[in-house]
Amino acid sequence: MPANPAPQSPLTGCPYRLDGTGSDIHGEAAALRDRGPATRVLLPGDIPAWSITDPGLIRHLLTHPDVSKDAHQHWPTYINGDLPDTWPLRIWVDVRNALSAYGTEHRRLRRSLAAAFATRRVRALVPRIEEITRTLLDEVAAAGPDQVVDLREKFAWRLPLRVVNVLLGVPDDLHDDFRDAVGALFVTNATPEAAAAAGQRIYELIGQLVDRKRKTPGDDVTSTLVAAHTDGELSDQELADSLVLLIGAGHETTVNLLDHAITHLLTHPDQLHQATSGHTPWEQVIDEALRLEAPIATIIMRFAVRDVTDEPTGITFAKGDAIVINYAAVGRDPGVHGPDADRFDTSRPTAHEHLAFGHGAHMCLGAELARIEARIALDALFARFPAMRLAVEADQLRPLPSFISNGHQSLPVRLGQSAA
Repeated sequence: MPANPAPQSPLTGCPYRLDGTGSDIHGEAAALRDRGPATRVLLPGDIPAWSITDPGLIRHLLTHPDVSKDAHQHWPTYINGDLPDTWPLRIWVDVRNALSAYGTEHRRLRRSLAAAFATRRVRALVPRIEEITRTLLDEVAAAGPDQVVDLREKFAWRLPLRVVNVLLGVPDDLHDDFRDAVGALFVTNATPEAAAAAGQRIYELIGQLVDRKRKTPGDDVTSTLVAAHTDGELSDQELADSLVLLIGAGHETTVNLLDHAITHLLTHPDQLHQATSGHTPWEQVIDEALRLEAPIATIIMRFAVRDVTDEPTGITFAKGDAIVINYAAVGRDPGVHGPDADRFDTSRPTAHEHLAFGHGAHMCLGAELARIEARIALDALFARFPAMRLAVEADQLRPLPSFISNGHQSLPVRLGQSAA
């Protein structure tokens, strides 16, 4: 029997084996949607789970009090020691931070991060984001108009990392190291050895950052978290893992948002013109990019605290069942966005009806910051390089080796003549 047979009941038949290489995220999402609002899947290492693709069911589960993100409390496979130490995605359930906590623990850990993304603090970053954007575009412009430039590496990747590093107070000499370490955490076809090395490296860097902030605290989020640890509000692991969350998740979403927004605008010049001429607000462009290309395609994991039955579908998630949310599928749901849901259309009236930043208690704290970064970056990029074009056909862009992170390995462009 093939690993992924034809559509069938989500309650019977072979589970769908998720592709760790991330070679066709949207094809996979469509296949999962065809099986129903929820279907059984296998994660790397043959770890069973449910994949949820229906928007209504996702909202229900993301706000349900009996659905947890804490493997330490609510995943029997983890609690009983049945999850191999070598499982390549283990860091996603080992961590103790706001992303993985439940109930009062989640509220406590999220509260320690919320001040970092308060509206006042985020909007105060605008001049710094504009400055970083100009600096990066100056560096990009050093290439000739016909020279191929990897815009993901030179711009889309660096801008969010520099912004989050300003927020966290990461010293300049650690920027590139964090860039390399963060990307490795999202690879879903890594060998156990590579995954272990990636985890070890990110904690080494966080250890260096914390040591520096203990010696020389500043007006930044890392110093605030270190002070909370000193006061006994955070454990050693909670301090380190809160920084993993801020540097990792806070960065990856914006990188992929920029990557896909740039790609789709370059392949839809009429819509690019509408945006650069002011006829389509950048906010609308950003929402359509988030809808069509959820930066985090599938997020792992949640767990049923007790049996949870969804009345509209009749599906029961048994106590201890693992659940993954397929944001790539929900963004292209034809029931919400129409029969052309796979098409990029910045005039789409339902563009804002996406879940790319999550929903409920775990909704992304950095959503507003990501939107501000994207608006500034896209406006400045296309104003500076109005003749920019892809250096390869769009279908030649290679996806990241991940079913979690939805982006390209590189984004080769030719800049064309710079605007005066």
